[in-house]
Amino acid sequence: MNRFLKLRRVVVDARRFYLNRFWGMHIHPTADFSLSARFDKTHPKGIYIGEESYVAFDAAILAHDTTRRMYRDTRIGKRCFIGARSIILPGVTIGDHCIVGSGSVVTKDMPPYSIIAGNPARVIRSNSGLDPYGRIPRVLEPSSDEAEANERQSRQA
Repeated sequence: MNRFLKLRRVVVDARRFYLNRFWGMHIHPTADFSLSARFDKTHPKGIYIGEESYVAFDAAILAHDTTRRMYRDTRIGKRCFIGARSIILPGVTIGDHCIVGSGSVVTKDMPPYSIIAGNPARVIRSNSGLDPYGRIPRVLEPSSDEAEANERQSRQA
């Protein structure tokens, strides 16, 4: 199994090199993506993906709209997670530390530190810090003494 992970890493790195060098995209070297993620090749210089971000399978990141003759830069911040089959429309900026839910259609700029989902995508939670690649940090469970103190306080209230 580990051999396949190493092979996947080599293939992803080669694809990132290809997209950056030959298409002119700006995908940070620490960003990761599924091999089935789709990046706009009509206006490739408009794609920016920040460090330690992850783009899941079948997600589409667009930087052009032919019907409206629009060519805009699409930016994804640091430590973001773009869910499976999401669509990021041209000209959208997604702030740092964001999660885009699966199947979302992002039509406008989103603030940093937020979780967004839906069609069209809306902020469903704010002020959420993330670990690398959009992972939600582990919350340490309170010790038994803290849990008992919290329980006593809730009974008194």
